Amino acid sequence: MMNTKALPRISTIFILLAAVCLAISLFVPIWQIELNAPQYPEGLALQIWASKIAGDVDIINGLNHYIGMKTLHTKDFIEFTILPYIISAYVVLFLVVAWRRTKKLLNIACAAFILFGVVAMVDFWIWEYNYGHNLDPNAAIKVPGMAYQPPLIGFKQLLNFGAYSIPHIGGWLFVAAGILLLAAMVVARPASKPKLPKNIVAILTLIVVTALSSCGTKGPERVNLNKDACEYCRMTISDGRFAGEIITKKGRVHKFDDIACLLNFEKAQEQSSVKARYVSDFLKNDELIQAAPAWYVATSGIKSPMNGNVAAFASKEAAEAHAAQWKATVETWEQLAHKMNHPHDNPESHHH
Repeated sequence: MMNTKALPRISTIFILLAAVCLAISLFVPIWQIELNAPQYPEGLALQIWASKIAGDVDIINGLNHYIGMKTLHTKDFIEFTILPYIISAYVVLFLVVAWRRTKKLLNIACAAFILFGVVAMVDFWIWEYNYGHNLDPNAAIKVPGMAYQPPLIGFKQLLNFGAYSIPHIGGWLFVAAGILLLAAMVVARPASKPKLPKNIVAILTLIVVTALSSCGTKGPERVNLNKDACEYCRMTISDGRFAGEIITKKGRVHKFDDIACLLNFEKAQEQSSVKARYVSDFLKNDELIQAAPAWYVATSGIKSPMNGNVAAFASKEAAEAHAAQWKATVETWEQLAHKMNHPHDNPESHHH
């Protein structure tokens, strides 16, 4: 006789995937509070891991000093000591449920996990409230009635800082684990042929993979011609043959109307924060390609928006064909960047 209290195999797979999600969350940021202001074009980020606070903690503490907010230190929070053990306990619980394969255990695990999520968010809100309201009355900057509590989730304006509070990769893994547990319960419903699609495993796997890949390398963001402005010269980007784009290590996207603007912007940064560079393919209007493997022709015969006068090509053959027309030479990204960052080494620059 079939044991109707036993979980089907597909539920077991979901529970195991949920355990994997939680296990990975121990090694990635769970939450992020991002602060944006004109004086910090790259923004400031406070990352909350299971065991620590990371990111631009020192800079944020320096700013907090002016408004009388307590400084942030990992050692001041008991949560960072116990949270790794709690998450590990849930991983073990999920593994036990997958091993025993009983519906009763699954229900207990699911209820306990939901309770954990609620308690964690309440604790986070209290943490934010205390830091945002309990201010030093002798602070240098005092705004009557002003509190600096960041949003629990979403956006809030705090003086000239825009504060975003959003889940990081670990937070999305928690969400994925919860969805997987609920799916395991739905599939295990008694006497029912689940009305879920047959490819439910593939769908949930896709959710997990998407969460895992959210911190990976993203491709370029499309340049909206006649709408987006150049990050360096502030002109509207209108010619899709010469645009450029930089994605920083923090995920910020900076767009440019000319390769010269891209190089000048990068040169002005105190330290390299560039994760990826893209340039427009000269032959394909408004189509970005990776900058490093592209080929370049720089000559006064090309008229780009800000007189960088550089055309980028996806293939060396295309670059050579156009270089012959302009009686110019083909260059790599390294050669181009060196020449434009050291104009006195470029004989052609003396003619301008």
